[in-house]
Amino acid sequence: MKKGLTMLLGLSSFFATVAHAVDYSANIGWASEYIYRGIPQKDSSVSLGLDMEHQGFYAGTWAADVGQGAEVDLYLGYGGEFENFSYGVGGTGYFYTDNFDDTYKELNLSLGYAFITLDVALGVWDAFDAPSEDYTFTSLTAEYSDFYAIWGRFSQDFDGDYVEVGYGTEIASVDVGVSWIYGTSRLLGGDSDNSIILTVGKSISFAK
Repeated sequence: MKKGLTMLLGLSSFFATVAHAVDYSANIGWASEYIYRGIPQKDSSVSLGLDMEHQGFYAGTWAADVGQGAEVDLYLGYGGEFENFSYGVGGTGYFYTDNFDDTYKELNLSLGYAFITLDVALGVWDAFDAPSEDYTFTSLTAEYSDFYAIWGRFSQDFDGDYVEVGYGTEIASVDVGVSWIYGTSRLLGGDSDNSIILTVGKSISFAK
């Protein structure tokens, strides 16, 4: 009995230590237009998110207003750095209410050096009652100071590419940004689109 109690107290102490070491954060944001990977979703969209991180491992959820219901994302993975290199592997699920869209499931891989990052998403779209479709989304991101530029392309069953250039900074503890986004007419069979996006957001860290 005493041995079992000692083990229980030891496990309780271990999990308390792990829980204490986890960093939590929350975020809220607004975008004048929600565009994801060059594909317009909704004008004037509010979003909320919650994340946890521990020694490179992370998990979180993010939700956005898409007009007809909401988009709810779930993700987890691991990322790290070695000298000037960065790397990451994870998974993401995109879920929708009110049949705005069907579920997307992705394996996410990233590799970066200095200010350049290559991201690859290997995904499956459930496609409602039709056969599911496979896609790969590849992007290159360059960052310098508060400026960034992204080029991304869909392949396999999806087709199209987009370019995004933006600037972000912090004013009075609030994140603000502006970006220009161009998506080609081949993006999921849609039309070409030029957009100027304004964003405002706030992050709160609960790190212990």
